[in-house]
Amino acid sequence: MEVKLKNLSKYFGKVKAVNNFNLEINDGEFVALLGPSGCGKTTTLLMIAGIYRPTTGDIYFGDDIVNEVPPKDRKIGMVFQSYALYPHMKVLDNIVFPLKLRKIPREERERRAQEVAQLVQIEELLDRKPAQLSGGQQQRVALCRALVKKPEILLLDEPLSNLDAKLRTMMRAELKRLQKKLGITTIFVTHDQVEAMTMSDKIALLKLGELQQCSTSDELYNRPESLFVAGFIGSPPMNIIDVFLEQSGEKYFLKNKDITIEIPLKVSKIIQSRSRDNEIVLGIRPEDIKIDHKKGEEAEVYVVEPMGMQVLVTVKLGNLQIRVLTTPPFKKKMGEKVKLHFNENKIHLFDKKTERSLLLN
Repeated sequence: MEVKLKNLSKYFGKVKAVNNFNLEINDGEFVALLGPSGCGKTTTLLMIAGIYRPTTGDIYFGDDIVNEVPPKDRKIGMVFQSYALYPHMKVLDNIVFPLKLRKIPREERERRAQEVAQLVQIEELLDRKPAQLSGGQQQRVALCRALVKKPEILLLDEPLSNLDAKLRTMMRAELKRLQKKLGITTIFVTHDQVEAMTMSDKIALLKLGELQQCSTSDELYNRPESLFVAGFIGSPPMNIIDVFLEQSGEKYFLKNKDITIEIPLKVSKIIQSRSRDNEIVLGIRPEDIKIDHKKGEEAEVYVVEPMGMQVLVTVKLGNLQIRVLTTPPFKKKMGEKVKLHFNENKIHLFDKKTERSLLLN
């Protein structure tokens, strides 16, 4: 089922929870609504579900506007953060409860429950009660209850946030596998960028109720359209540095009192044509800085954080703290000097006032 949100807004008094949100989700696509707490992602999901009515704008399922269609008639399945299982009911009864409300015959209810239980590998748990299940098992039961209705759209509201790190990683893969197998259009709300980037076909990144960028995880990571997107996507986060564009002879540099980075002539011309003044925000990811002992900006090792296959090194360059990802072994200790080399082909540049990218068309 294709889903379209057109000029969608939701206000609570003077608070704009969602403001003029436009999004198209293709049939069978897995889309994540990502952003910090309070950005409007759950409010958007609840409008799609029919629990909230939009203040303005329209929600389309296929070619039909569903603004006035009640939740029970929208052919959706929803999994909540809390799972919302009935503690006094067995797993089987929890799963079939939506079918019981529709007065579907008992044999049909149980047959469909067995099917979805086998799909998520909990068929041996049907006689247990929720208190006898682990967090991951409860999450699967909630998923079964959503799937047993044979929904055309699956809505997931941070369903993995209550799980421990190991189980969350496993369930990410399971959910992605299941969604691809069933081909159900899925909208997934999360504040965890790793979940969004590893699971979804497309990510809609929100800030203060407004869409900032909607594209693939690769596009968000490598071609952020704004300073917010650049800083939010990526772990460890991108280094953000205020600089000025300066010319010396025929060469151009991005400078402040602590660093000087030479940039190609073509990049300087783009900056001059698109920026109102010479105040620029430079962004560079930790993996795009090399600790080079022969050339570069001299810095002091501030903190060393071993991470197994990588080492995160924070260095001080004047008043700046810059994060660098390198590979082990890293022998330098805190307080020792190193030299940094910035890959000028990997830098991101943003207008200081508009915070929009200067290098993207």
